[in-house]
Order: sequence, then structure tokens, then C-alpha cells
Amino acid sequence: MSRPIKSKAASIPAKQHWYGMCPPISEALPAEEDLIRTKQLIDILKSCDVFADDSELPHREKVVKQLGSLFREWLTEMCEELNIPDHVTEKVGGKIFTFEFSLLGGDSKGADIDALCVGPGFLTRNHFFTSFFEKLRAQKEVKGIRAVEDAFVSVIKMSYDGIEIDLLFARVCRKRVPDNINLLNSIWLKDADAKCVRSLNSYRVTEEILRSVPNLDNFKLALRAVKLWAKRRNIYSDALGFLGGVSWAILVARICQVYPNATASTLVIKFFKVYNMWVWPVPIELKSPENCCFNLPVWDSRINPSDCSHLMPIITPVYPQQNTALNVSRSTFAVMMEEIQRGYAITEHIQKQKAHWSKVFETPDFLQKYQHFVLLRASSATEKQHLEWVGLVESNIRLLVGNLERNLHVNLAHINLQSLSGPSKLHAKEGKSTKWLIGLAVNMEENKKLKKDLTAPLMCFTETIYSLADSSKMYKEGMTVSATYLAKDSLWWQMPSRQYKKVTKPATAPAGPTAAGQPAAKRKGCWQAEVSAKKFKADTESASVAHCSSAQASASIQPAATSSTPRDTKRAGSPHPETSSKRFRSGEEPPKGPCSESSGVSLSVSDSQSVSRPSTKRPRTPEPETASKRVKIDPYPPPVELSDLPPILTRPAAAVKRAIRIQLVSKRN
Repeated sequence: MSRPIKSKAASIPAKQHWYGMCPPISEALPAEEDLIRTKQLIDILKSCDVFADDSELPHREKVVKQLGSLFREWLTEMCEELNIPDHVTEKVGGKIFTFEFSLLGGDSKGADIDALCVGPGFLTRNHFFTSFFEKLRAQKEVKGIRAVEDAFVSVIKMSYDGIEIDLLFARVCRKRVPDNINLLNSIWLKDADAKCVRSLNSYRVTEEILRSVPNLDNFKLALRAVKLWAKRRNIYSDALGFLGGVSWAILVARICQVYPNATASTLVIKFFKVYNMWVWPVPIELKSPENCCFNLPVWDSRINPSDCSHLMPIITPVYPQQNTALNVSRSTFAVMMEEIQRGYAITEHIQKQKAHWSKVFETPDFLQKYQHFVLLRASSATEKQHLEWVGLVESNIRLLVGNLERNLHVNLAHINLQSLSGPSKLHAKEGKSTKWLIGLAVNMEENKKLKKDLTAPLMCFTETIYSLADSSKMYKEGMTVSATYLAKDSLWWQMPSRQYKKVTKPATAPAGPTAAGQPAAKRKGCWQAEVSAKKFKADTESASVAHCSSAQASASIQPAATSSTPRDTKRAGSPHPETSSKRFRSGEEPPKGPCSESSGVSLSVSDSQSVSRPSTKRPRTPEPETASKRVKIDPYPPPVELSDLPPILTRPAAAVKRAIRIQLVSKRN
């Protein structure tokens, strides 16, 4: 009797279901020590006050309902204004979808609310950013409202009843918006314009992330820890070239997929381990890409040459797939990889019970990390103008970082996310001022005798800002932007905690009488930052960019040596009558500005080098030295700042070829 033949289909086992594009790395159940570490992680998160209290969540829900009522009320008003038939007006619908903050369940303390306003197809984007904008501004609960239409995703930013709100707008090709609309269905993208697609995907991506993880509670707790770590380590900002909330959520979700049964603490540990070993630019994807044939551009490094240049591809899980880390630059990538490596080292010690979770969330000392800085200042006459002006400058700071990166002498440019706002004491005419600090890592080993000039990248950035403001008709009288180079010992920076960063004086000070008439070595409690006779040494640890391209700059910025000239000697060629003997005595108030008035050398453009006022004579250039005549130069000249450019530029930055290079010459005995 012949043996029965089994069908081919019966011999193939059914495919086991898993999350993601590949099988999990480990499906091991948590051990007792994993549960203990998770309890410790929750305790440290509570101590950091990241969980909302019981009264905050109902307040957020109330705000969302009020915004929904205002939006539907506005839709009815627009139907009457556009003479839409009554039967359409009665069923026009309109709905507001919240997203991103729902990734954490809405119970994150102080979290912003991102909301998507979906309207019918007969409305235009201009209606939303004009008519609805004015309706919102008329509400007493609304503060600090501004429209950002030129961003990649257009948004209205405001504070509603004490909660920060980001409102997006998208229209669907229907006469009304049904209450049960399912935006996850890609059919709503058909015939939609590019801006509406990006707005719709802001919500669609969030919902798809929540569907892509095996355990929502563990995912949300792990994501909360990662976001707290990223904010504490100053690497949480998509606009400034780091990663935003969606990017961090995708990274954590991918770890959840490959460790489906892991606890939150294990997920955080695996997060640092996996991404410390990850071979970028291999992309991070949560699911296989789909193609809906709507002729929309999608991210694909195999087809699009421009996608091959992305350093850190983190791809959205919905059509059309896009890279959420598009703004990551060489410097920000290096900074994030350094922080991930640090997190991996600490979590390894946590597993061995040699460290505590609080070590992961320690804040860095930005001022001690670098020896060279660029101070960026944006000022305007009124607070209302300042909101728009700061928004424009901040959204383009990554361009300045890119300009500095392309300088052959800069290895890395790191923007500090903590800006400083307030009136400026050094510039009394400024009504409102905001400052940012950019740390520079330069190579101090080669070409030490060469003086480097940062005029071109700094001036190119200021020209770009003024051009953008002029083209968008945003520029108003009193709006200024400047960028200045400062060495560490000439830096004064007031941290957001309102505490001054006191720079330690060198052990030996130049000889000569002080303002108090006593030797400098005996002065105590002095706030003045002295310039050391020693040359600045690069911080090799902070300048580590192992994950960057090997073709990096080898030149450096070298400060001039101090002179033995007495401090009360008047500076040669200085337009200011003050002498360099002016110092802050013990017990006096520290200066309120970002830098000291009499220390440091600024490698930037002087007032005579403005684009609109070219000059053939270089100011403050000392006369050639002869055997019979020596020019005495003060070792503490004031920093020369980039002059404010006119609102309408007359010549591109490439045409400026007379950059000043300031070199201090030691007096010969």
C-alpha cells in the first residue's frame, strides 16, 4: 500500500507573528533583578517630577475640548462667509486630533499638546492661518500666539490657559469631516497637497507607533526615561539638529519590538547598548514600507541620491515614509553618539550594581566642555516682535552650525539648547534679547602659529537671517542678529538658573598694578576673568567624533600670548578712552552681559566691515615695529562684535574679503 503524499503547503509551518520587520532578539521573561531595577527607575523618575499630578490631566482634556469647540465654531462662520449651502453647513463637522503627548498617556508633567485640526476641502490653508489665527488671538486664555507658516510643517504656536499648544491644519477632499474618520487609512492622502500630507502624517505616525509595540505600558515608561535623559543631556531638539519626540519614540519602539517581554529598565539598558553598536546610516524602521501609488515622495536611499547623505535615518512607519532625523548634522550626530556611549557605560555599571539611575540623568557642564565659543544674539524692540524674530533665528541656527562645520579649523560645533532671554545691559537700546551659546572643538595640535578667522561663516549666517526676514516681510525696525567668537576665559554666561558661571583665574597673573592698587595675586573674590599667558588646550574628550567622517580639519584657533605691558597702559589705536586697569573689585556686582568688557579677543568683523560700508583701511592695526619704536598692546582688549547688517543686503557674503585678524604681540625686552 502506497504512503499518502503530504501537500507542500502542509509541510511549511505557519509564520509566527512578531512585531517589526524581523524576529525578536530575545523573548526572555523578566527576572527578579529586572523588576527591582524597574522599581528603582520609577522612583528616580518620580523624584525628577516627570509625572503629572491628578489635577493636570483633566485640565489638559478641558483645554482640548475648548479648542475643538472654537474650531467647529470657526468652521460654521467660514461656511457663512463663503456662502456654503445650509445643508452642508449643518454637517460640515471638523475635528481636532491630539498626538505625540499621547505617546506618554498624556500624564507627562508640563508636556506640550500637539493637535491636528482637520477641515473640509473648500477651506484653504490661508483661511486657517489668518481667520482662525485672529479668532484664537481674541481669546483671553491665549498668550504668546504666533504663526510659523514657512516651517517644514506649518504650525500655530501659543499658550492656552497655561498649556503650550502646537496647532497643525490639514484639509480632506470632502465637503464635510465625518466624526468617525479614520486618518490611518491612506486613502485620505489621495489628492492632498504636500503640506497637508505632512500635517496628517504627524498624527498618523504617532498612532502607528503605538500599534507597533507589544506592551504599551513598558514602552511608555521606557520612552519617558529616554526623553528625560535626552532633555537633561541637551540633545532633545529637532529644530536645532538633534532628535525630536517622534524620533526618540521610534528608536524606543524598535527596542520594544526586538525585546517584547522586557521590562522598562531592561528596555532602557538595551536602548543604549543597541544604538551604541548600531552601524549608521543603516536606517531604523518599524515596519515594511508600503506603496499606495499616490505619487508622493518617499525615503529610499536605494533610489534617491539625496537620501544617501542622511547621517541618521529614522524612518516613519506610515506612507509616505520620511526621515524624522533630517536635520541631524555631523556635529549633532557626534554629540548624540557621545551621549549614547556615556549612557551605555553607566547602564552597564547599573547592571553590576556599581551605579545608580540618577547618574544617567545628570546634567552636563557645557561651559567646562569647550575652550572656544560663538555667542549668538537676537534682539528686537518689542516683546511681540521678539517672538517672531526669535522663532526665525532659532529655526535656522542649524545653518550656522553647518557653516561652522565646513570651516577647516572647526572639528565640531555644539549648540547649547538652554537659551538666555531678557534685556541686555551691554546694549541699552535693545528692548528684548535672546542669546545662544555654541561650543567649538578645534584642533590645537597642528598649525599652531596660524591665526584662524571665523568671519565668513558668522557673517554668512547673519546675512541669511536678514534675507529671510526681508523676503517674508517680517523685518521691523530694531530687529538685530549678531554672532561673536569668544574664548573661554572671556566668557560670561548666565545660566537659566540665574546663577553666574564663575571662571577660575589662572594661578599667575600678569605683573602690574590693579584697580585696587594691590598686586593681582592678592585679590580675592574677583569676578574678572583673566587671560592666562598659557595657550588654550583643546578638550580632546569633548572633541571626540569617532562616528564622523575621517576627513576633518586639523587647524586650530590660537589665542595670542599676553604681554608684560602694565595694565594701566592705554591701548594703542583704541577708540575708547578707558584704560585696561578698570577691573571689578571684590564685593562688586558681576557684569550682567554675556561677556566681560575687557577680556578676550573676538575673531569677527568690526563696524567698518559692514556689508553696506566697505572700507579699504583696516582699523586697529598696529604700526609696523621698528628697532626704535615698539607698539605697546594691552593683553585684554574688548571683544569686537559682528556689526548689525542692514535689513536689505547689498552684497553676498562671498564678496567680503577684508576680514580682520587680530594678533597680540608680546613686548620684547
